[in-house]
Amino acid sequence: MHAATERLLRRFLEGVEPAVPLVALWAHGSLGAGDYQEGRSDLDLVAIVDSPVTMEQWRRIKALHRSLDLPLADRLHCSYMARQELADHAVEHVTWAHQEIYRRTVTAITRRELHEAGRVLFGSPPGGLLPPVPDAELAAFVRADLRDFWLEKTRGRRRWLRDVWVDLGMVTVARATVTLREGRLISKREALDVLAELGAPEKVVADVRARRYGTPAPVLSRFRRGRLARAFIRSAIKQELA
Repeated sequence: MHAATERLLRRFLEGVEPAVPLVALWAHGSLGAGDYQEGRSDLDLVAIVDSPVTMEQWRRIKALHRSLDLPLADRLHCSYMARQELADHAVEHVTWAHQEIYRRTVTAITRRELHEAGRVLFGSPPGGLLPPVPDAELAAFVRADLRDFWLEKTRGRRRWLRDVWVDLGMVTVARATVTLREGRLISKREALDVLAELGAPEKVVADVRARRYGTPAPVLSRFRRGRLARAFIRSAIKQELA
């Protein structure tokens, strides 16, 4: 664990325990999968609470996250799931992410990540509380996400001038392809290797890798990069859904 990350997680745990009836706290995503890059990766957490979040607890959660004045605090995201609602994938849980508090579901991918590579920060491990995610359910979610979200996002051009869309879109397509073909989840580092096998533009892959891992960056304009990334993502999704 990196020092700044460990300090932040320790401070967060000290604050969240009195704010909500905490049962468990887990990390998923890069921190759980061993691909965490301090300062570049998000800190994706799931807190299990003993009962649905009340309005008073909502205010405490909001105040807690806003009070975190340590480095990386803006990258810490957490969903608060009530123990009795864990089996219902349609429930929208109180979530702090991107400096906002709102409600959203905890996806089948996140649930599978927690089972396969969840990192226990407090309480029981995911296997003791969270129902498993069947392969068919995971595949159905991935296909719907590609069809209903990512394919739709390739219709416009402007968003693909931004780093975040290029990086996330390229990695998501590679990870989704492996999940649909092999039934397993892979890390972002593995996804970059898979992109080459899928015929992704080499300079775009190198561009994404450079931002995440500090490797040499190719000379590539935002406009050309966006056009290449958008075209590849759209084509790869259509091919996989077919």
